[in-house]
Amino acid sequence: MDIIGRQQESVDIMQKEGGLLADRLRAVAAGEMLSRGLRMILSPAGEQFRRLRRAAHTHLQARAAKSYVSIQVDATSDVILDILDDPKGHQAAAKRYAASVILRVTYGKTTSTATDAPEIISIHKMLERFQILIYSILKHIPGYTSYLEDWRKEESRLFHDQLNRVSKQLSTGKAGPSFARYLQSSHKLSDEEMACLAGSLFGAGSDTTAVAIMVVVMAAACHPEAQEELQEELDVVVGRDRVPTFADYDSLPQIEAFMLECLRWRPVTTLGFPHRALTDIVYKDYCIPKGAIVFGNHWAISRDPNVHPNRDKLDPERWLNSEGKIRDDLKFPSFGFGRRTCPGQHIASRSLFINIALLLWSFDITQDPANPIDRSGFPFAACLEYY
Repeated sequence: MDIIGRQQESVDIMQKEGGLLADRLRAVAAGEMLSRGLRMILSPAGEQFRRLRRAAHTHLQARAAKSYVSIQVDATSDVILDILDDPKGHQAAAKRYAASVILRVTYGKTTSTATDAPEIISIHKMLERFQILIYSILKHIPGYTSYLEDWRKEESRLFHDQLNRVSKQLSTGKAGPSFARYLQSSHKLSDEEMACLAGSLFGAGSDTTAVAIMVVVMAAACHPEAQEELQEELDVVVGRDRVPTFADYDSLPQIEAFMLECLRWRPVTTLGFPHRALTDIVYKDYCIPKGAIVFGNHWAISRDPNVHPNRDKLDPERWLNSEGKIRDDLKFPSFGFGRRTCPGQHIASRSLFINIALLLWSFDITQDPANPIDRSGFPFAACLEYY
C-alpha cells in the first residue's frame, strides 16, 4: 500500500498518471454484495466504468452545472429563511439545502424537501452502512453477510422507486429536466445501472454538500477577521440593495478564495477511496508495482509545508495572486484524482459559492460564548444574526 501525502507527488502520480491509477481495490461487501458491481465509485477499470463515467460527466460537467442556477438560488434562499426562523439551526438548514438540490438535480423533484423526509432518512442510513462496508476488515467478523441481502433490497427499492417515478413522468410528458431523465433518454444503460448511478449521485450529494456548508459556517465563526473582509467585498461589489448571484462570481475573488481555503482547512474527505495501479508506475527512484493500492491522503496534502505555510491557519489570501485574482498555479484535490474525480464537483462548488455569498451577505456568524466551537468535528453551535 502506498499513501501519498504531498502536493507535488499527488499531482505527478495521481493526476498526470491518473489513467494508470483508475482501477479500484476489490470491494466484496460494498461493491459486489451490496451494489452488485454497479456502484461507479467502486467499479473496477473497464468498459462498464467508462460507460458510467461518461454518462455522469456528460450531464454534470461545468457547462451543464450552470443550468442548475435557479435550483441552487431558490434552495439557498430557503437556507436564509430557515436560519431567520432558527438562528442556531444552520446545520439543519444545510442538510435541507443539500437534500433539496440533489433531489431536484437527480430526479427533478420540485416540491420542498424536509430533512425528515422518508427518502432522506433512508439515504443517510444507507450511507452509514456503505461507509462501514467498504472496509475489508469486515470479512473477519462472523455473520455480517446475513444483513447484506436485506440492505441490498432496501437500497435497490429506494433507487428504483425514484427512477420509476421519473419514468412515469416521462410517459405522460410531465418530467422536468433531471439527471435520471437524461439517463433514460440519452444513454444505453440497463435499468439497474441507471438506478444505481442516479442513486449514488443522490447519496453523495445529500451528504458532502451539507458537510462543506457546515465547514464554511465553522470557519466564519472561528475567524471573524476573515468574515469581515468577505463582507466588505460583498458590500463593495453587491451592496445592500440586491442579493449576490452567480453573475457576481468573477467579481468576488475573496469569496472564491475563502471557499477554496475552507476545503483545504477542513477537507470533506480526509483519505479518499483507494486506487489500484494497472501497471508499474515509476516515479523518480521509486516504483509503485502493478496491483498496488494507492491512497491520496487529502488531510496530509492539505498540510504540505512546502505548499501551505502556516498550514493550520485559515488563510484565504494564499489562494490570491498579487492582483487579487485566484491563482492558477495552486490546486487542492478536494474532489479526488484523475479518472476518479467526483463528477458532481462543479455543482458542489457552485452550491458552496452561493451559500457563502448569501450567508455572509445576510448574517454575522459568531461562536456561542456558552459553547465554544470544537474545531475538530461536528456538530457545533454557532449564532447567525442579521448583518
